[in-house]
Amino acid sequence: MGNILIVYSSRVDETKGIAELIAEGIRQSGHQAEVKTAGQIETEGDLTGFDAYIFGSPTYHGEMLPPMKQVLFMAERANLEGKPGGAFGAYGWSGEANKRIFDTMNYIFKMKMASGPLMIKASWVEDGVETAQAYGKEIAEMI
Repeated sequence: MGNILIVYSSRVDETKGIAELIAEGIRQSGHQAEVKTAGQIETEGDLTGFDAYIFGSPTYHGEMLPPMKQVLFMAERANLEGKPGGAFGAYGWSGEANKRIFDTMNYIFKMKMASGPLMIKASWVEDGVETAQAYGKEIAEMI
Protein backbone atom coordinates (compact mmCIF):
# COMPACT_ATOMS: atom_id res chain seq x y z
CA MET A 1 0.00 0.00 0.00
CA GLY A 2 1.40 3.37 -1.05
CA ASN A 3 1.26 6.68 0.77
CA ILE A 4 0.48 9.75 -1.33
CA LEU A 5 0.96 13.33 -0.19
CA ILE A 6 -1.47 15.98 -1.39
CA VAL A 7 -0.39 19.56 -0.67
CA TYR A 8 -2.63 22.47 -1.57
CA SER A 9 -2.99 26.19 -1.15
CA SER A 10 -6.50 27.66 -1.13
CA ARG A 11 -8.23 31.02 -0.89
CA VAL A 12 -11.88 30.05 -0.40
CA ASP A 13 -11.54 26.30 0.28
CA GLU A 14 -12.55 25.13 -3.22
CA THR A 15 -9.05 23.79 -3.88
CA LYS A 16 -9.23 22.15 -0.45
CA GLY A 17 -12.43 20.42 -1.54
CA ILE A 18 -10.79 19.14 -4.71
CA ALA A 19 -7.82 17.88 -2.64
CA GLU A 20 -10.17 15.93 -0.38
CA LEU A 21 -11.93 14.37 -3.38
CA ILE A 22 -8.61 13.31 -4.90
CA ALA A 23 -7.73 11.77 -1.53
CA GLU A 24 -11.02 9.83 -1.58
CA GLY A 25 -10.10 8.35 -4.96
CA ILE A 26 -6.70 7.33 -3.63
CA ARG A 27 -8.27 5.67 -0.59
CA GLN A 28 -10.83 3.91 -2.78
CA SER A 29 -7.82 2.40 -4.60
CA GLY A 30 -6.52 0.94 -1.34
CA HIS A 31 -3.74 3.46 -0.74
CA GLN A 32 -3.20 6.07 1.95
CA ALA A 33 -3.50 9.79 1.30
CA GLU A 34 -2.26 12.61 3.51
CA VAL A 35 -3.76 16.02 2.78
CA LYS A 36 -1.82 19.06 4.01
CA THR A 37 -1.94 22.79 3.43
CA ALA A 38 1.08 24.46 1.89
CA GLY A 39 1.63 26.19 5.24
CA GLN A 40 2.15 22.82 6.93
CA ILE A 41 5.19 22.15 4.72
CA GLU A 42 8.04 23.96 6.44
CA THR A 43 11.13 22.21 5.00
CA GLU A 44 11.93 19.80 2.20
CA GLY A 45 12.11 17.14 4.92
CA ASP A 46 8.32 17.42 5.25
CA LEU A 47 8.12 16.11 1.69
CA THR A 48 10.12 12.92 2.19
CA GLY A 49 8.85 9.39 2.66
CA PHE A 50 5.92 9.40 0.24
CA ASP A 51 5.35 7.25 -2.83
CA ALA A 52 3.65 9.97 -4.91
CA TYR A 53 2.92 13.69 -4.74
CA ILE A 54 0.01 15.85 -5.83
CA PHE A 55 0.28 19.65 -5.56
CA GLY A 56 -2.52 22.15 -6.04
CA SER A 57 -3.28 25.84 -6.01
CA PRO A 58 -6.07 27.97 -7.38
CA THR A 59 -5.30 30.32 -10.23
CA TYR A 60 -5.56 33.87 -8.94
CA HIS A 61 -4.77 36.71 -11.35
CA GLY A 62 -3.04 34.20 -13.63
CA GLU A 63 -0.75 32.80 -10.92
CA MET A 64 -0.59 30.14 -8.24
CA LEU A 65 -0.77 31.35 -4.65
CA PRO A 66 2.58 32.28 -3.01
CA PRO A 67 2.46 29.46 -0.40
CA MET A 68 2.43 26.88 -3.22
CA LYS A 69 5.39 28.60 -4.87
CA GLN A 70 7.28 28.15 -1.59
CA VAL A 71 6.37 24.45 -1.52
CA LEU A 72 7.69 24.06 -5.07
CA PHE A 73 10.99 25.72 -4.08
CA MET A 74 11.32 23.21 -1.23
CA ALA A 75 10.25 20.30 -3.44
CA GLU A 76 13.03 21.11 -5.88
CA ARG A 77 15.50 20.14 -3.13
CA ALA A 78 13.52 17.08 -1.98
CA ASN A 79 14.72 14.71 -4.75
CA LEU A 80 11.34 13.74 -6.19
CA GLU A 81 12.76 12.55 -9.51
CA GLY A 82 10.93 9.53 -10.88
CA LYS A 83 8.10 9.70 -8.32
CA PRO A 84 4.51 9.69 -9.57
CA GLY A 85 2.83 13.08 -9.44
CA GLY A 86 -0.11 15.25 -10.35
CA ALA A 87 -1.31 18.85 -10.19
CA PHE A 88 -4.69 20.49 -9.67
CA GLY A 89 -6.44 23.63 -8.49
CA ALA A 90 -9.67 25.55 -8.75
CA TYR A 91 -9.82 28.33 -11.31
CA GLY A 92 -12.22 30.77 -12.86
CA TRP A 93 -11.17 31.10 -16.48
CA SER A 94 -7.81 29.72 -17.49
CA GLY A 95 -6.15 27.43 -14.95
CA GLU A 96 -2.57 28.64 -15.36
CA ALA A 97 -1.61 27.48 -11.85
CA ASN A 98 -2.55 23.87 -12.61
CA LYS A 99 -0.44 23.89 -15.76
CA ARG A 100 2.57 25.64 -14.16
CA ILE A 101 2.63 23.28 -11.19
CA PHE A 102 2.34 20.29 -13.53
CA ASP A 103 5.12 21.56 -15.81
CA THR A 104 7.40 22.29 -12.85
CA MET A 105 6.92 18.78 -11.50
CA ASN A 106 7.37 17.23 -14.95
CA TYR A 107 10.25 19.21 -16.44
CA ILE A 108 12.18 20.54 -13.44
CA PHE A 109 11.63 17.82 -10.84
CA LYS A 110 11.55 15.10 -13.56
CA MET A 111 8.66 13.28 -11.93
CA LYS A 112 6.52 10.57 -13.56
CA MET A 113 3.37 12.61 -14.10
CA ALA A 114 -0.29 11.72 -14.52
CA SER A 115 -1.86 12.16 -17.95
CA GLY A 116 -2.14 15.91 -17.34
CA PRO A 117 -3.13 18.44 -14.70
CA LEU A 118 -6.60 18.02 -13.27
CA MET A 119 -8.63 20.73 -15.01
CA ILE A 120 -11.94 21.21 -13.20
CA LYS A 121 -13.10 24.63 -12.12
CA ALA A 122 -14.68 23.41 -8.88
CA SER A 123 -15.68 20.16 -7.25
CA TRP A 124 -19.38 20.97 -7.55
CA VAL A 125 -19.33 21.71 -11.29
CA GLU A 126 -20.71 19.04 -13.65
CA ASP A 127 -18.98 15.75 -12.79
CA GLY A 128 -16.36 17.34 -10.51
CA VAL A 129 -16.63 14.75 -7.74
CA GLU A 130 -16.14 11.79 -10.06
CA THR A 131 -13.41 13.53 -12.06
CA ALA A 132 -11.37 14.44 -8.96
CA GLN A 133 -11.75 10.94 -7.51
CA ALA A 134 -10.69 9.42 -10.84
CA TYR A 135 -7.56 11.60 -10.81
CA GLY A 136 -6.66 10.24 -7.39
CA LYS A 137 -7.19 6.69 -8.66
CA GLU A 138 -5.02 7.36 -11.73
CA ILE A 139 -2.10 8.49 -9.59
CA ALA A 140 -2.61 5.62 -7.13
CA GLU A 141 -2.31 3.17 -10.02
CA MET A 142 1.10 4.67 -10.89
CA ILE A 143 2.63 3.38 -7.65
